[in-house]
Amino acid sequence: MELQHIDLKNLKTTALNVRKKGAKDIADLVPSIRSLGLLQPLLVRQNCEGFEIIAGQRRFYALQKLSEEQNIEPVPCIIMAKGDDAKAIEASLAENIARLPMDEIDQYKAFAALVKQGQSTEEIATLFGITERLVTQRLAIANLISSILTAYRKEEIQPTTIRILTMATKRQQKDWLTLFNSEDDYAPEGYQLKNWLFGGANIPTENALFDLADYKGGIVADLFGEEQYFDCSAKFWEVQNTAIAKAKDTYLADGWQDVIVLGIGDYFPSYEYVDTAKEDGGKVYVHISNDGEVTFYEGQLPRKEAQARANAANGETPTTTPKPELTKAMQNYLDLHRYSAVRTELLNYSGIALRLGVAQMIAGSALWTVHADAQKANSDAIGDSLAENKAEGIFTSQRKTILELLGLESNTEDTLVARKTDWLKSHDLHAIFAKLISLSDAEVMTIQTFVIAETLPSGSAMVEVLGDMLNVDMAQSWSPDQTFFDLLRDKPAINAMLKQVAGKITADAHISSTAKVQKQIIQDCLNGTRKGAKQDWQPNYMAFPMTDYTKRGGIEAMTGWNVVKKNYG
Repeated sequence: MELQHIDLKNLKTTALNVRKKGAKDIADLVPSIRSLGLLQPLLVRQNCEGFEIIAGQRRFYALQKLSEEQNIEPVPCIIMAKGDDAKAIEASLAENIARLPMDEIDQYKAFAALVKQGQSTEEIATLFGITERLVTQRLAIANLISSILTAYRKEEIQPTTIRILTMATKRQQKDWLTLFNSEDDYAPEGYQLKNWLFGGANIPTENALFDLADYKGGIVADLFGEEQYFDCSAKFWEVQNTAIAKAKDTYLADGWQDVIVLGIGDYFPSYEYVDTAKEDGGKVYVHISNDGEVTFYEGQLPRKEAQARANAANGETPTTTPKPELTKAMQNYLDLHRYSAVRTELLNYSGIALRLGVAQMIAGSALWTVHADAQKANSDAIGDSLAENKAEGIFTSQRKTILELLGLESNTEDTLVARKTDWLKSHDLHAIFAKLISLSDAEVMTIQTFVIAETLPSGSAMVEVLGDMLNVDMAQSWSPDQTFFDLLRDKPAINAMLKQVAGKITADAHISSTAKVQKQIIQDCLNGTRKGAKQDWQPNYMAFPMTDYTKRGGIEAMTGWNVVKKNYG
C-alpha cells in the first residue's frame, strides 16, 4: 500500500461495500474534521476515473460538506495494492488512531516528545497511521505563545485561525492577541488573518535593524496610535538588507560556521532543528517576515544533519551529503566550456601534448583503445551555449586543417577519432600510417597534438591540471550567457557573485532578494545597463583551478583537483 494526498474531486464512492444505511449520517464527523482535520486516511483503489473509496465513505461525505464552506486540502489516502486485505488495513489504522490523543495540543505534545527522543516525522506518522503532513502541522504549534494556546483550548479561537498563527512571529502573535482581547478593536481571523500577517503593505519602524537616520524616504505616523511606518518598502528593504548583511558578517567574524539568510516570508520550522553550540558547528538562521521583522535563530542545526554528525562521530558512514552548490546540469555546463577552452589552448603546446600522450599510452591503455570525448550536453540549451564558445570554433577549424593533412577532406564527422558510441565509424589504419610516413615531423606533431586534445576526457582532473598548467583564460572564449544564469540555483553563491560584480554595498542591499532579482542585477551590470560595475567579470567556476562560493563542497572539478594536485608541486 502507498500513502498519498489526493484532491477531493478525484475521489469517488464505489458500488462495492457501500453502507446501506447511515452512509451520509455525518453530523458527528463534520465538527470533528472541521476542528482537527482528517486524522484517519481514506482507503482507496485506483480506477480509470481516479480513485474509488473502499473504506471511509462517511469521512468522504463529511469532507464534501465542509468543502461548501471552506477550501479542502488534498485528502490523505492509502492506495491499496493488488492483494491487500481491506479489512486488515482498516483494523490496523483504527488501532493506530486509537493511540492518538484527540486534542491538537495533546497531539503536539505527544509528537514533540517523540521528536526529542530522536524519532523523525516519518516514523511518528507511521506509528500513529497518519500522514507526515499532519505531524508537521501539529509540530508547528511549538511556534505559538502560551496565551494563544490557552485561548484555543478554551475554544475561544477557531482551528483555521490557530493554524495560520503558527506562521506568525512572536511579535505578530502578541499584536494579534492584543486586538483579540480588546473590546474596541477587531482581530482578523481566517483568510483575513493571513492577509494581515503577510500582506506586507505596512512596515513599522520598530522592525528596522538600522538607525532611522540612514533611511532616505519618509516616515508616516499613525494619528490614532503611536506606530510609525516607512513610506517606501523598496527603500526600506535596501537599508534593511544592508543591516542584515552586516549582522551576517558579524556572526561569521565571531566564529559561527555559517549564517543562512532565508527569503522574505519563508517559514522557519524550528521543530526540524536542534540547539547546537557554536563550537559544535551550530549555525545561525535569519528569518525575515513580510513586514520587515528579523529574527536570528542562533545555534541551530537541521535535525538530520545533527544526526549525521552524531553517526559520523560514532564511526558510521554518512548516508547523506549536504546539498551541493552546483546542480548536475550546471556542472555539465561548466565541464564542457572549461574542457573546450583547455583542449584548444593545448593545441599550442605540442611538447606538453606529446608527454601527455605518452602518459596515456603507458597508464591509460586497455589494449590501447582511444575515443574522442562525446561532449555530451545535458540539455539542448547547454549544447547551444557550447556551440557559441569561441574555443569550439577554433578547435573545429583546426580539425579541418588536420583532415586536409591526412587527405580526409571528405570526412564530415564531428570528430577525427571515433567516439565510443560511433559503432560504424573507423579509419583505415594502414592508409593513416602511410600518410603519416609521408609527412614531416612537425606536421605529425601537429596531428598528434590535436588527437591528444580531442581524446582528453571532459570533466576529468586532467582538464583541471592542464587549465592550471597552461594558464587558460576562460574570458578569451567564454562570457556569461543566459544558459549560465538559468542554471544558477544557489542563492548564497549568487549573492557572492553579485558582490564581485556590483560591490559589497549592492550585494548587501539585496541579501534577501530573490535569486531571480539578484541574477538580473548581475546581468544588467555585465551588459552595461547598470553603470559603474565590473563588466569583464568571470565567475570563480571558470578559474583554473576552480574555486567555489560556499563551503558545502560537492563540486566534482574541485574534488578531482584536490586529489591530484599534490603530484604537480
